[in-house]
Amino acid sequence: MPLLIAMTGLGFSGYSALLPVAPMWAVAGGASPAGAGSVNGVLMLFTVLAQLGVPASLRRFGWRPVLVTGMLLLGLPSAAFIFSNELLPVLAVSALRGLGFGILTVTGSLLVAELVNPARRGRAIGVYGLAIAAPQVLFVSTGPWIVEQLGFELIFAIGLLPAVGALPALVLGARVERVPEVAEPAPYSRLVPPMVLLLAVTLAGGALITFMVQMSHSAALSMAALLFMTLAAAVTRWLVGPLSDRFGPRIFVWPLVINTSVGMTTIAWAVIDPQSTHAGMLILGASLVGISYGGLQNLTLVMSFQVVERPHYGSASAVWNIGFDIGTGLGAVVIGAIAAGASFSTAMIVGGAISLLTLP
Repeated sequence: MPLLIAMTGLGFSGYSALLPVAPMWAVAGGASPAGAGSVNGVLMLFTVLAQLGVPASLRRFGWRPVLVTGMLLLGLPSAAFIFSNELLPVLAVSALRGLGFGILTVTGSLLVAELVNPARRGRAIGVYGLAIAAPQVLFVSTGPWIVEQLGFELIFAIGLLPAVGALPALVLGARVERVPEVAEPAPYSRLVPPMVLLLAVTLAGGALITFMVQMSHSAALSMAALLFMTLAAAVTRWLVGPLSDRFGPRIFVWPLVINTSVGMTTIAWAVIDPQSTHAGMLILGASLVGISYGGLQNLTLVMSFQVVERPHYGSASAVWNIGFDIGTGLGAVVIGAIAAGASFSTAMIVGGAISLLTLP
């Protein structure tokens, strides 16, 4: 677990730092809101494509080559951002990073399921989630501020950190080579409900991470809103783990679905006037979405592993991560397109409505 946490923390540091900044880099090169949204959309598209192949890759090549390749693909291409802020080169770099991120996400959550007793899985997922969420708290919220104060170059350097994570990945891969891998086919129909729940909340979260800077009239306010969102997500994802072990995950799901919609509606009200964002409402809405964003990540992963047998943990991990990343990508692309055609306020209302549709 310490090796897994180290690999995850380094990987998500590079991912999180560039998540709000790569679209900003494209905007600096002349991209429209829709073009900026496509940056994270392409990142998530190639993430999903990689995730589909991870279980088979683990069976064919083993843990060590797959883990190390994932970390290098996520980290090393980040250096190429410095050469161009034109949209097509930015999309190409994002595609390569997406392949690495897909490997990291599926293998990480699969290892939590394989290495930890089911009775303590919620707690373990909470700790694993903290390794994911802490870099988001640190870098998603401060990335735009770092760019404003120090320039893009420092963020691009932070984007290289996953390559450093190849070292713990190398050791971890050697220690878990004997962990059994996926048997096919998996009962995918059982995995659809948690995946759809996750997709909706990550659509909301992905939209906020991608467009918070453009929705607010102040970079400092954008940083504060993202900080409150990611901090709420980190704390909730960690704390809900032991509760799901004790009471089961399902009792906590529907309140969090409603909470997502309330948070997005609050943000929609806060950004009606693009020149005068309502600071208190924006921070409140971002915090509410963050609570659901963190809590539902933990709960839906626990639910995914509950509905399959151990030979299908790899498939459960892949499907859960695909839901996460499709949601994040749609949040960037769909919300960006709606904002370009109407307004960010309207786009936030749509995002909240999509979440509410998953309540049944």
